[in-house]
Formats: sequence, structure tokens, C-alpha cells
Amino acid sequence: MSKEKKNTPNKNIKTPKFNFYWIYGIVLVLFIGYQFFSAGTTSTKNLSQNEFKTILTDNDIKSVVIVNRDVAEIYIKPEASEKEKHKKNKTTFYTEKTPLYYYDFGDLQNFEKELETEKENNSLDFDVTNTEKTNILDQLFIYLPFIFLIGLWIYFMRRMSGGGSGGGGQIFSIGKSKAKLFDQDQKVKTSFKDVAGLEGAKEEVQEIVDFLKSPEKYTSLGGKIPKGALLVGPPGTGKTLLAKAVAGEAGVPFFSLSGSDFVEMFVGVGASRVRDLFKQAQQKSPSIIFIDEIDAIGRSRGKNNMTGGNDERENTLNQLLTEMDGFGTDTNVIVLAATNRADVLDKALMRAGRFDRQIYVDLPDLNERAEIFKVHLKPIKLDKDADIEFLSQQTPGFSGADIANLCNEAALIAARKGKKSVHHQDFLDAVDRIVGGLEKKNKIISSKEKETIAYHEAGHATASWMLEHAAPLVKVTIVPRGQSLGAAWYLPEERQIVQAEQMLDEMCATLAGRAAEKLMFNKISTGALNDLEKVMRQAKAMVTVYGLNDKIGNLTYYDSSGQSDYNFTKPYSEQTAQVIDKEISDLVESQYQRAIKILDDNKDKLITLAKHLLEKEVIFKNDLERIFGKRPFEKEDEQVIDKKENTSENSTETVE
Repeated sequence: MSKEKKNTPNKNIKTPKFNFYWIYGIVLVLFIGYQFFSAGTTSTKNLSQNEFKTILTDNDIKSVVIVNRDVAEIYIKPEASEKEKHKKNKTTFYTEKTPLYYYDFGDLQNFEKELETEKENNSLDFDVTNTEKTNILDQLFIYLPFIFLIGLWIYFMRRMSGGGSGGGGQIFSIGKSKAKLFDQDQKVKTSFKDVAGLEGAKEEVQEIVDFLKSPEKYTSLGGKIPKGALLVGPPGTGKTLLAKAVAGEAGVPFFSLSGSDFVEMFVGVGASRVRDLFKQAQQKSPSIIFIDEIDAIGRSRGKNNMTGGNDERENTLNQLLTEMDGFGTDTNVIVLAATNRADVLDKALMRAGRFDRQIYVDLPDLNERAEIFKVHLKPIKLDKDADIEFLSQQTPGFSGADIANLCNEAALIAARKGKKSVHHQDFLDAVDRIVGGLEKKNKIISSKEKETIAYHEAGHATASWMLEHAAPLVKVTIVPRGQSLGAAWYLPEERQIVQAEQMLDEMCATLAGRAAEKLMFNKISTGALNDLEKVMRQAKAMVTVYGLNDKIGNLTYYDSSGQSDYNFTKPYSEQTAQVIDKEISDLVESQYQRAIKILDDNKDKLITLAKHLLEKEVIFKNDLERIFGKRPFEKEDEQVIDKKENTSENSTETVE
């Protein structure tokens, strides 16, 4: 038995949409048509006063028609139109019924009197008539500026709403979500294999992936997956990359947008976009919503709102809180967010039931840096001498983005030198370029300034070599780089906690450059600004943050939540402030005197090192071992770090 076929619309046939650009086209055609029409139906030449009088006295005029009491249309007699002076002014569309000239006469009464006088004096036989004409196109072009402004407004509305050249209904899509959707048609190809390091963070989000793949495994036991996970960490550590890997592993629709995408100049647009985003996510569940830089809309409400300018942002945040709290247990929609400013987020956003988990994405350690190097070195042609393990040792504190930049910079340096592959030295030069800045060998420096810089950097090197807890020196240079006139690179130990003795040794080594200038020249230059800034910051932290000062005691005036108003009010009395100032001053001064004593005890070696630095401009760790011998606190069986020419992140610099 055959079934009756139903008339169903063909989905392949696209319904034509009204295009607002047709309006612009119609206006343009009307304008061109008006100009074309005017060229064929009106006079081709505007007569001057002398030209008009010449034609008038020659008795060539058939009639004069005064239009709208403003302008005169001049009609020429047929026999006169064949004259050479008139014939050259004829257009293609000229007929005897169309005026050949027009004349802007000015005052109507004077013009009419002039015509009557000429007719009587010269016995002229032309007619003078008055008429009123209404040109529809002229009336239309009166409103042309308004049409243009309306079209311009429509254009900008469409641009702000993200509309293309399609239908005009997209004007009202300004409140729609601007999230970019990755689904089965546009899959996320990133997986956990593309994310080097971050082992702890990957373990945290693995549970989210398992839930999206098989939610029954959890819901059958009555469990609930966290509704939101917040990725927190320094910039460049891979928070966005980790979120993409979650979507790629789970194979579910992935809505990606930035916190600033909710912000708009119109009232209520942010909240409307939040509603539309969550509506789309629920329709495609299981799915993931990823909001990058959520601190753009998630800042604490009611603080520093002096003028009420943050009301729209707060309304957007309120809507986000409502949508996250309104999810049911069966929607299978998970919200991921990333920020490096978790301290400024609103407490209501961080509570359980919204962002249940905070996944800290920290800077990579030694082994993780080696894995990140392997990922970013895949597309680079490496020479055999490139040592990944050594490079990972020389880059403490580098994020994943920093390592990617380092690999790219090394490739650029090798290409600039005309090499066929990237050598180990190219990576070391790239670290110097990134940390210290571009080398400026042509910078003009006097011999006295160069000597001061050499003793300054030699002071840093000497003190760091003699102090047990100071970072071991790697390289010292007096070649200007960036804004610095000289620099000393160290290889700091990767510590999880820092003791007071370690901070004091670092402060002493930092002040040793200034102390060397005082010891050798009995003068101090302005080049130690960077050193003083660093030492002041460390001393203040010891006294007011870490509680490492006997006079202040076991107190801290640091608020990790960021909710206190310490910028406007001090959390201590004036008497305590005086004690803090004195303790900071005494702490810095004691380490300065300690640095002078260390340098005075090793003055001969300091001079030898400075002279060697003036001669070579760059010295390395093996030069210090040759001048100073083994560090006094090193054990015989202690392994010393490779003596290759290397660089590191931390440096003490002489600033211009």
C-alpha cells in the first residue's frame, strides 16, 4: 500500500531575507537618476549677467519663464539655436521645448523692469511668463540626509549585533549571546596530549570529562558533578588551553567567550546575553560553557561604586549568579571559567553550588618545563647540541607562554644569523633577549661610567658568591640591554617557602652593587634604583606581611582576600607605623653595612673581577671560580651546576 506523500518544505531552499543594503542601492539609483534627468531636462549652462545681456540684445530669446520667482529659464528661437555660440551648448536631449540656458537674476522686480526696458528700447519680441514647479525628486532629496542618518544607524546597529549582510531581523540580536560554538561541525581538536605539564590540574578536570562522557555513572549513585570549576593561575600558564582540552576530550558542544563579551553600552544587554547563553547551552546539553577572564564581570559588588557606573556590570553578574544557581541536576551543563584575579571575584560567585571547585594552574616546575619545551620544539629544526633538560634548568619562573616565546625567539635569532638549524647558544641568546632586553653595543658610555658599572656588577657577583643563601651567579655583563646599563644573572633555587636568612642574604647581595660604589669611589650613583626598589619591597614584606621582625612580632597586615580597604586606611596605629618605618630602615641599613664588610674583606678579588669585566665585558661562573675559588660553604661532594655559558630569569640590574 502506497502512502500519501505530504508536502514538506525543502530545507535546502533558503528563504530570501530582506536586505537593508537594498535601501542604500535604491537611494543611490535615485540620486544618479536625478542627476541624469536633470542633465537632460534642465538648462545646461548658467548665464552670467553679460552673457544674458548679449543674448538679449541679439534678439535670440524666444521666451523667458520665471520659475518659482527664483530663476529664469531661457528658451532660444529655432533659427537662433543654429548659431555657433548656441549650438555648442546643446545637449543630447535638447529640444525646442527645453530651455537651453538658465539665469539666476537675483531680485525679481529689477529683473522684470530690466526685461520691459530692453523690449521697448530694442523692439524685442519674447514672452515673459511666471510659473510654479514642484519636482518630486527635489522634494525627495530634501529628506535625503534623514534617510542617510537612518541607514547609518541601521548599519552600526547591525555591526554591534554581529549581523552580516543578511536580514534586517538581526538588528534585534544585540541581546543574543556572542559565544563561539564548537560542536560536531566544528570540533575542538585540542586534547590532554597537547597540554604539557599541569598534571595536578588535568587530574581535577578529568572527573568533569568522565561525567560528560558517562553521566549515569555518577547520577545513579545520587552524586552530583560540580556545576562550575574556576581555573586560577598566573598569566600564560595554560588555563584557556586546559579548558579547550576538556572540551576536546569530552566531545561535547563547547561555548567559548570572554567576560568582556557581556559588556555593552546599552542597558540590559549583558544580562540578556547571559540568559541567551545558558538557554543555548541547555538546548545542546551535555555541554560546556567557558568564560575567559571572568573578572571582567565577576568583580565584587558594591565596592568603589562612587558614581553608579558599575550598575550594568553588576546586573550582568546578578543574572550570571541566577542562571548558575538555576541549573537542575539533569541539565549536564558545566561552567568553566578562567582568571588570574580570583581575589577580586564576588563571594556569591565563589560559593558552593556555583563554582564549587577552584583549580589552581601554577607555574611549571622543572620537569613540567621540560615537557613544555618538547611540545613547542616540535616544529623547530633543532641542532644536535640543543639540550632540553639544561634549558628547563635555566628558565625558573617561566610560564608556558614564556617558553613558547623563548622557542620562537631562538628560531628568529638563528634565522637572522643565517643558520640552517637552531643551536643551543641561540636559546641562551633568546633568554638574554627576553629577560634583559636587546643588546645595545653602540650606546655611548664614558670610561668613568663604564668603570662604575663594572664595580657595581662585580659587587653583586662577589657578595652572591660569598653568601650561602644567595642565588648562584651565572653571568655578569656590562653591555647595555634594554633600559639597564649592566646586569647579573642568577640561577635561583626553586623554593616553596623562604626563610628569613635566605631573604637577608638576597637583600645583602642586591645592595652589594651600591656598596661597591661606596667602597671604591666613596660616591654613590643613581644606577642602583632597581636594587633599592627590590630591597625595599623585600624588607617591607618581612616586617608587615610575613611576621619575620621581632619588634612587630607575629602579626601580618596583609589581606589575601582583597576585601579590606587598606588602600585608604592603615590597619595599624601611628605608633606602629613609626615602628614599621624604623624596622624597615634598620633592616636595609644593616644589610648594606654587611655588604660593605664582605666586599672590604675581599677587596683585592673585587678589583680583579672588575678589571676582568672591563676587559671582557661579559664573565661567567668559571671566571668567578678562578678568581675566588670554591664557594666557602660548599661541600666537597656537592655537585655544582653545569658551567656552560647560561642565563636565567632573575637578575640584578643597573638602571639608567
